[in-house]
Amino acid sequence: MVRQKLGRPTGSIYLALACLSLTIHLLLACFCLAVLQTVYVLPNSSSTSIPRTDTEHRQSNGVLHKLNADTTHSKGKYPFDGATEREGKLIGAGEVIAKAKRPSTLGALFNHPLYNLPRPELHGDDWLLRVRAKEDARDTGSEEEEGEDDLNNDSQWQSASQEEGYDRVAWTSDAGTHPPWLRFHLGISRWELYDRKDPDLAQLTHYLATQRVLGAVQKTGGTQLKLLISFPNHGQALLKPMKQSRDAETDVNLFYFSDFERHNAEIAAFHLDRLLGFNRIPPVVGRLINVTAEIREITTDRRLSRTFFTSPVGNVCFYGQCEYYCSSEHPVCGRPHALEVSLAAMLPDLTLAPRRSWRSPWRRSYSRTKLAQWQKDPSYCDTVKQTPPYNHGTRLVDLIDMAVLDFLMGNMDRHHYETFEKFGNDTFLLHLDNGRGFGRHSRDEPTILAPLQQCCRIRRSTLLRLRLLSRPGFRLSDAMRESLAQDPLAGVAPLLSEPHLSALDRRLAAVLRVVRTCQDQHRKNKLEISII
Repeated sequence: MVRQKLGRPTGSIYLALACLSLTIHLLLACFCLAVLQTVYVLPNSSSTSIPRTDTEHRQSNGVLHKLNADTTHSKGKYPFDGATEREGKLIGAGEVIAKAKRPSTLGALFNHPLYNLPRPELHGDDWLLRVRAKEDARDTGSEEEEGEDDLNNDSQWQSASQEEGYDRVAWTSDAGTHPPWLRFHLGISRWELYDRKDPDLAQLTHYLATQRVLGAVQKTGGTQLKLLISFPNHGQALLKPMKQSRDAETDVNLFYFSDFERHNAEIAAFHLDRLLGFNRIPPVVGRLINVTAEIREITTDRRLSRTFFTSPVGNVCFYGQCEYYCSSEHPVCGRPHALEVSLAAMLPDLTLAPRRSWRSPWRRSYSRTKLAQWQKDPSYCDTVKQTPPYNHGTRLVDLIDMAVLDFLMGNMDRHHYETFEKFGNDTFLLHLDNGRGFGRHSRDEPTILAPLQQCCRIRRSTLLRLRLLSRPGFRLSDAMRESLAQDPLAGVAPLLSEPHLSALDRRLAAVLRVVRTCQDQHRKNKLEISII
């Protein structure tokens, strides 16, 4: 009798606690959705909010009222303070998860709510490439095109030649028949190059590290030596060779445009971009190749083959043809045949997915005596914000994301950037060509942050992740060390020395100081929080 009386209130308490827990989780999910769609605008006296495009308005539909309610502040209370409290709770929630599980810094980081925010719904036009169905081919193409599409998609596509060394493959519309590089291409969307959680990403990096090399020719364009590598499954990769030791710092007397490109910088840049949550650099892996068997003996490029020689100590070397450092005085040498290289996944061919090159507004002068306009005019950003495409959409904060990435790795060589033409101005920026990063760990270059300093604007999700990466349980240097350890070359030697890893934490603190300076300068002004 007594047990029955005591059991009823106890059950009610358990039910109430369960309801409370469910409510808290739902509120946290709603807040994460709101965070994904916002940026911080740290305005100067003449700055205005970035107007929205129709596409962006549709994306923000459903969270607009939630954001407006969140940004409403009581009289006398600065709006950023309230946002900081809420964001602190969001970051703190992830810290509780990290302390409870603590599998690794990298695991804790990628399990954090800030790295698992709701993703925009993707429609047909949001994919860069797609496999055309038989019905689509009949509606849009000629009879000849129909036949080609039928062969490519609804029956089997078979490679034409085994005599050239390529594998005989049969591809259908089923993704399971596609090689890793093709699945990577088909996974590119309007908002990112790849999904970090996609299992195909691990298959792609493994393929880059292990596939047999079928051909090697010099790639045209650019200022320094790089090769185009071909694989039997019709895939390709961009090779950059090791030209100096990983611990060597750039000579302080060299200008940024005279620096060597580093193979480990390309690898480290991919990992850093992923840790920041950008996913805008094609996957890159390190690999040991045999200079003789995998380049010299198989290349069909006569310009390249003529530059091979054996050094006085018996190492096989070559230097190719390019604008800088392609001479017998600056050779690439194996030891005696083994050479460290970086291999980057190639983007879709330009005939399938054209890209547009944009001159960066904060491009350097590339002169030993002249300064660029942005280096002489502190209000330069006001002009940029009135110039298309930076006066509309997310292009300006995308550019500031790229500036943060470049500052963290010390890359001063960002003169242009690219976007996919199909998506117009409503898309992300490709973070390509990062070989001049990680040259110096003993000195920071604050001018790389000029877009952030002059515009006082940053994407909300970027700022929240930067703050998270500055906390002990999620320290950027620790996450970077663990991420780089997954690369095949890490077994030879660490891809980044400890001074470079320490520099990442120091530079991250510098980025956050710039943000605080912007806030302090405009503390008396109302801080606008715009929906993007």
